[in-house]
Amino acid sequence: MKTLRKISAYLNRIFVFIAAIALVLMMLLGFGNVLFRTVWKPIEGSYELIGFLGAVTTALALGYTQIRKSHISVDIITNHYSKRWRKVVHGISYLSTAVFFALASWQTTLWGTIVWRSGERSETLRIIFFPFVYVVALGFAFLAFILILDFVSLFQKAPPTSLEDI
Repeated sequence: MKTLRKISAYLNRIFVFIAAIALVLMMLLGFGNVLFRTVWKPIEGSYELIGFLGAVTTALALGYTQIRKSHISVDIITNHYSKRWRKVVHGISYLSTAVFFALASWQTTLWGTIVWRSGERSETLRIIFFPFVYVVALGFAFLAFILILDFVSLFQKAPPTSLEDI
């Protein structure tokens, strides 16, 4: 289990680095678009590129957010449960969410393959965009992997709570 956590931490660092680069590019592109719009004309295809970069940023940050337990959770009711029942609720939540994101990854991969085989391109810039679809599928798969690790760690004595514990 510790090896899987180390692998997930390593992959997470790579994914978060790529997501950070995509976020910076998004900000620069947005700023450049506003700047060029005031002095000349807007950057052609900026909305398209910002959309693709936003998908990459969001998808690759999902695993990091789960590892850090930074997702929004409403635990008003579950805080009143016993420790055992809280563990059951968390287990059901981890497992059902992992299944959902595994299925989402699979379906997104299938859609990416359809887009790839059809040769479909983006509307404005005419760039191939199936790689972005595959990156989103990868982000979903990584989140499912992290959720499975969280589910399994519920049955261990002291599950790691963050990246620093690994």
